[in-house]
Amino acid sequence: MRISVIGCGYLGAVHAACMAKLGHDVVGIDIDDGKISELAASRAPFFEPGLKELLGEVQETGRLSFTTDMAAAAGSTVHFICVGTPQKKGENGADLTFVDSAVNALLPYLSANDLVVGKSTVPVGTAARLATTVQQSAPAAYLLWNPEFLREGHAVSDTLHPDRLVYGVTDGSEDHPAVQVLDQVYATSLQGGTPRLVTDLPTAELVKTAANSFLATKISFINAMAELCDAAGADVTLLADAIGMDDRIGRKFLNAGIGFGGGCLPKDIRAFMARAGELGADQALTFLREVDAINMRRRTRVVELARELCGGSLLGQRITVMGAAFKPESDDVRDSPALSIAAQLQLQGAVVTVTDPKALANAARRFPELHYEESTDAALQGADALLLLTEWREYRDLDPHETLKQVSGARILDGRNVLDIDKWRAAGWIYRGLGRP
Repeated sequence: MRISVIGCGYLGAVHAACMAKLGHDVVGIDIDDGKISELAASRAPFFEPGLKELLGEVQETGRLSFTTDMAAAAGSTVHFICVGTPQKKGENGADLTFVDSAVNALLPYLSANDLVVGKSTVPVGTAARLATTVQQSAPAAYLLWNPEFLREGHAVSDTLHPDRLVYGVTDGSEDHPAVQVLDQVYATSLQGGTPRLVTDLPTAELVKTAANSFLATKISFINAMAELCDAAGADVTLLADAIGMDDRIGRKFLNAGIGFGGGCLPKDIRAFMARAGELGADQALTFLREVDAINMRRRTRVVELARELCGGSLLGQRITVMGAAFKPESDDVRDSPALSIAAQLQLQGAVVTVTDPKALANAARRFPELHYEESTDAALQGADALLLLTEWREYRDLDPHETLKQVSGARILDGRNVLDIDKWRAAGWIYRGLGRP
């Protein structure tokens, strides 16, 4: 099948490469010349495990190309809209400028029975509005919504082997003509047993934001428990193990730490609240305000713990922050709690060095005033305290005895609760975790 993918950022680039891997002829379209040049040369403009290799593999087959010319979409049967929906400046709502521009630019190239398939995360009601726009310009074309459920660091496998597929169509019916076409697009996944659900447009739009809000709530819940454990002298990790044994709750994502970040969860829950208010259902999501507040409060708590670890003052303390990305296996620093904490430490007088395996270039663009060190060994030299804030494998695997030889002060704050407390304390370190005695 011939497919166009409009928007070649994180979502679009991965989706285009994976659709070509599944055997389709794909053209990726984006207005950013630099991004298109990188992708056309089989170079991913961001770090995502396996993507660079996949780009090279599928481009050798001739099934994948990239361009800045929207006219290249002509002749495709399915057009995926994969552009960003960032948070509006000064507001909680989502900015739909890129979605609207992509659909409007695509309209002149639509043919009868074409599918315009939205994958971007949008406020509920957007798809119905865009469906009207498409119908007015191309009455025989269809707009539907097919939300993405990618995890950064696992995006390629999540696209090739999704845990579910959701199709939102105008009448919510299995008999809608677009359903059969999209089934052909995802034939390999469906044959592999991936469950598929056909819904109406509003339900499909709500799936991603509802899922992200539930996940954010679970993370903030255990972080709230960490606050309580700190006050009571309890261990939040053992608490999570105990309540996670309840199959109604489960242990996944029940890990206390410095909170969530990235380009999805924070802005999605804020946009969700904003849209609920527009619909007159704001009281239904008031709990998300506290979810967001707990999450932001974790950053302040880490700064407080770092001050305690350094004897009550941060002034002049040489602190090495291990991790800049919001999560491991990613170079994404959008709303990164690790970077936010590093900046707060520096503002309060600490001499901060930040290290990360992949995210330093992006971090330097976001916080140019911080000092960055690519080498972990160099970053550790002479440090008065270490803060593990992104749980990259190389930080989790540090040997406490060897690390002790490199630093000036044997003090470590484990912001992700991933280190072996007994092992580090036995090696002579003062260890602090979050919600751990």
